[in-house]
Amino acid sequence: MGRGLIVVDVQNDFCEGGSVPVTGGARIASAVADLVERSAGSDYQYVVATRDHHIDPGSHFSQNPDFKDSFPVHCVVGGEGGEFHPNFAPTAAGGKVDAVFFKGAHSASKSGFEGADEHGTSLADWLRSREVEEVDVVGIATDHCVRATALDAVKAGFRARVLMDHSVGVAPETTASTLEDFRRAGVVVSGEAPVSQ
Repeated sequence: MGRGLIVVDVQNDFCEGGSVPVTGGARIASAVADLVERSAGSDYQYVVATRDHHIDPGSHFSQNPDFKDSFPVHCVVGGEGGEFHPNFAPTAAGGKVDAVFFKGAHSASKSGFEGADEHGTSLADWLRSREVEEVDVVGIATDHCVRATALDAVKAGFRARVLMDHSVGVAPETTASTLEDFRRAGVVVSGEAPVSQ
């Protein structure tokens, strides 16, 4: 039985200085890089990462965003905001990440399971073909794309755990409701839950 690590959206636009910043994002980028460097090939047979990768996501981009379904322009294909944060990028480029899954070219697409790699393979199919049955999910943000990815992992038949000390949430209220969503869905939660202040 294989275990994989899914690193969700550790990108410039979701960290301090980005267009949709989450306070603590840069720190989480470093923590995730340390986790990958320490655990790839030992605790995890495979490490994958997701990236928001927007071309024209329609109403997901808004000048008057509600920060639930619509957001300011972010992670546009070809822009610096969509690149991995510098605290994580060297780890991703250094061969520790086995595949990157791009999501949201023409949609909101919060879940990594809605994305595909450079060959068009979905995340679920990629993991299944490598006999991965359990996944840990980390990244940005706990109450948005980490939430959607973990919940979709369970729906796709994987056992899922969210490592809260390697993820950061946007707000206490939505992070708390996310933890309840995880409990109901059978997502295991490990560690404390840092939240943007």
